[in-house]
Amino acid sequence: MRKKIFNWLGKEFVALSAEGKPAASAAAEARGIFQTFNEELKGLGLSLDNTVRSRLWGRDRESRDQGSIERSKALSGKARSASSSFICPSHFDSEARVALDLLAMRPTSADTQKFLKEYEPVIVPLRYLTYDSVVILSGVTAVLPTLEDQMANILPRIDGSLKDAGTSWERTVKASFLLHRSQKFETLNQLFQNQVQAKIPQMEYYHVDGYSSEGKLIEIEVTATV
Repeated sequence: MRKKIFNWLGKEFVALSAEGKPAASAAAEARGIFQTFNEELKGLGLSLDNTVRSRLWGRDRESRDQGSIERSKALSGKARSASSSFICPSHFDSEARVALDLLAMRPTSADTQKFLKEYEPVIVPLRYLTYDSVVILSGVTAVLPTLEDQMANILPRIDGSLKDAGTSWERTVKASFLLHRSQKFETLNQLFQNQVQAKIPQMEYYHVDGYSSEGKLIEIEVTATV
């Protein structure tokens, strides 16, 4: 397991990453990771309730699906948070079937509560959360024929969520692009710049092999402030 504690946006964040310990199933591996994460956070005076984002990695679709079910159980109620999930065998350094990245935040006041905004109707991913002036969106995707079509669908939806949360692309501090391995980062960047003129301080890029559904080519995660 890897743990990083850092200051960002005037807050203290804790980033945890781990691959599952080989078990009878991917679900059991995911449960084990969350137990480990919970103990690590407790040692810092935090808990899974302080989770703001999680990213789940599966070696294959079955592993991703099993891990996603376990994540929904572990990060429910006050622990509900922004999420994304991917299929990416090359992400793994071990024989594990599931890996997780979790980001937790210590608010400036212990009384501060997360505001959770659901999609309508409610679906597995949260639309976004606001926590002590930080806005974090779940990964946004679409199933359409081309990357251009998907970007034209995804970016206005992100814009709508940002506006709904009282912020904007101009106040976005980080955007993460998880692109299907068949697509080029240069094409992605051009499509993004054609639609979003804001200068975003942090932009990160990954190649992955699959998503929650077939046909997706890109998933975009966004963090902003209000």
